[in-house]
Amino acid sequence: MLTTREAIALKIETTYRTDATPSASADALLVSELSVSNEGLRMLERNNIKPTISTDQMIFAGTLKKITFTAEIKGSGAAGTAPEIGQALRACGLDETVTASTSVAYKPVSQDHESATIYYYQDGRLQKLLGCRGTFSISAENASYGAATFEFTGHDGGLADASFPALSYDSTVPVPFMDINFQLDSYGPVINSFNMDVANTVVMPGDVRDEYGFGEIRISKRDPNGSIDPEAVLLATKDFQAGLKAGTRFALNTGEVGKVAGNKWRFAASIALRDITQGDREQIRTDELAFGCHETSTDDEFTLTFL
Repeated sequence: MLTTREAIALKIETTYRTDATPSASADALLVSELSVSNEGLRMLERNNIKPTISTDQMIFAGTLKKITFTAEIKGSGAAGTAPEIGQALRACGLDETVTASTSVAYKPVSQDHESATIYYYQDGRLQKLLGCRGTFSISAENASYGAATFEFTGHDGGLADASFPALSYDSTVPVPFMDINFQLDSYGPVINSFNMDVANTVVMPGDVRDEYGFGEIRISKRDPNGSIDPEAVLLATKDFQAGLKAGTRFALNTGEVGKVAGNKWRFAASIALRDITQGDREQIRTDELAFGCHETSTDDEFTLTFL
């Protein structure tokens, strides 16, 4: 089986851990760096004492599955229509708000998190993951397109031989992360890269009623955080050290990435600095800023909008 012939389809579940049957045409995700592994695998040791020093065979006592992949950040091609990664974002604890013909916005929520079914096709095999919830991070660098890396934990829905269905993907092409009006409040720093990690804590409580001993997978906490690398400037221009010490809040806004309606995105957040270190970009001094995204009201730390 070729690692170059793999694919996934992801669909939000109506009922937790009930196969949503992702469609090969409507729910396929174009991804890279795709992998699946056991998560929380329990193999019980048997520490028996006997005449020999050999080890007794371990006992399988359950496992979940973890799947990771990276997807392009791009629009759907039509403003007000959810992007290809929309359902994946929802399964990471984000709420989706659609404004017809205008935008689709995603922001965190603290309850009623949605779950997803993921089908992972491997050149002749199909691994199903049910009740998936997860976390993701965003990376965007000058002259490259933005990417979102997802990590989902789900229940083992079985592995079987299966041929590829007729998968179809959104034909929209991502746009480079450049020619944007990046802002911290009203200040426009010169940056080369932007990173953000939603940093959800995904918990896997036990349940003796379950065939593998695992209950509902939940998102119990989040700590959105990230970094940018602005060129260092005089304190009279922007004093980040003072902002760090004072706990100053900054309004971060990437500005619109892209120029064509239906294929633009923007990230906005209320941030507070967590650390400042010295950097060097082609012999130019930079201030490497680590930040946290924090709510100002309720569940409003950040918003990822597709326009």
